[in-house]
Amino acid sequence: MVYDFKELGVFGARELKKRGADFGDLFFERRLSFSGKCEDNRVENLNCSIEVGVGIRFVKNFKTFYGFTNKLTESSIKEVIERLAAASESENEVILDFTEKKPRYSEITEGLDLSIPVEEKVELLKRANEKARSYGDRIKQVTVVLRDQLQEVCIVNTDGKIVEDVRPRVVFYTLVVASDGVELQTGYEPVGHLGDYSLFKNISPEEVASKAAERALKMLKAKPAPAGTFTVVISSEAGGTMIHEAVGHGLEADLANQGLSVYSGKIGEKVASELITVVDNGYMKGKYGSSGYDDEGTPTGENVLIEKGILKGYMYDLTEAIKSGNGLPTGNGRRQSYKHVPIPRMTNTYIAPGETDPKEIIADTKEGILVVKMGGGQVNTVNGDFIFEVSEGYLIENGEVTEPIRGVSLIGNGPKVLQEIDAVGNDIGFAIGTCGKDGQGVPVSDGMPTIRIPKITVGGTK
Repeated sequence: MVYDFKELGVFGARELKKRGADFGDLFFERRLSFSGKCEDNRVENLNCSIEVGVGIRFVKNFKTFYGFTNKLTESSIKEVIERLAAASESENEVILDFTEKKPRYSEITEGLDLSIPVEEKVELLKRANEKARSYGDRIKQVTVVLRDQLQEVCIVNTDGKIVEDVRPRVVFYTLVVASDGVELQTGYEPVGHLGDYSLFKNISPEEVASKAAERALKMLKAKPAPAGTFTVVISSEAGGTMIHEAVGHGLEADLANQGLSVYSGKIGEKVASELITVVDNGYMKGKYGSSGYDDEGTPTGENVLIEKGILKGYMYDLTEAIKSGNGLPTGNGRRQSYKHVPIPRMTNTYIAPGETDPKEIIADTKEGILVVKMGGGQVNTVNGDFIFEVSEGYLIENGEVTEPIRGVSLIGNGPKVLQEIDAVGNDIGFAIGTCGKDGQGVPVSDGMPTIRIPKITVGGTK
């Protein structure tokens, strides 16, 4: 790293203790980013940036005071700490053992080098654009976006912990608008991982563009969706948007501890079908929401939230762990940047695979709807009610997938749906995204096997 974050961190941690902090930490960040877009057959908005700074947290009597600066000098750090201090200063010397923890990122990142020439990045954009437009005159608009970033962090706290982490990420997506002269339909396909440009060894820009274009064209031919109560099969291809929104946020400890979650106070209770196990794991190789440590220096790992239908626990950052009395953060303290205070957040959240062949689930469904791709949605974490759009869906008739349908939305209640799921496939698929909460966005992935909901309200246009 360019700056000696560790030396500045040790200085800052000592200053925090001198100024009377019960606990404090310094989150140093250096972020190198690139973004580019191809739209209307033009490559534009090429942008490279570097951002460096430190966020400083001062905790006294369970109250948190937070400040940040992009001036990485002892004097500027000392000034921020002095402004944060709520108690009288103590000039007593503080002796701390700053023991460095072993870096963990090399075991989960799929490559670290993002420094390929800009010309090669532009070529990736052009290839996807050309492929999407090759589908004919019905393709009216194509937008291709490529982003990468290398985030280097160093966390030092008043308990004597020093942690470093490196997080390279690449994201690529194509958005296609198709029209037959009457209807407009869109197709969207994103890919991304924790790693470098080896992402495109597994999937090419052309494949991403093809999926988006084909989805838009399929939906042009789709008939209006029926409305009513139906059996719904959600394919693993859809990713875990529903589990992330309708369940995951309610298992974040700050919401649960404030009574703002339908899962508040239900540890040890049955909250889902015995077929359902929900896991959050921030230490999965290559997954978009992974990191070696969270943004408070806690090692990430597997947290079983719901096991065979029984609620086992919540996702904690340091503050919520202390408030709860267990003192055990789960590696879910995350922040958008050094300018933001850490809060409990998901990483890679998923329903664990079951034992049933997905083909059998469909064959065993006499009539229903198959969801292949989820769209956006809304959820009320207090009662679990949700509504989600479906961007690609099909009818299931006599155990077979038949016609595509459009204008589908799923309306229901997260806990109720979890209780009623009667089939879980032995497959699993993940989707990527940026999760928003309290004005912060962090990278996440969510996953799910093929599942069947026997009865759920479907909003349609027919």
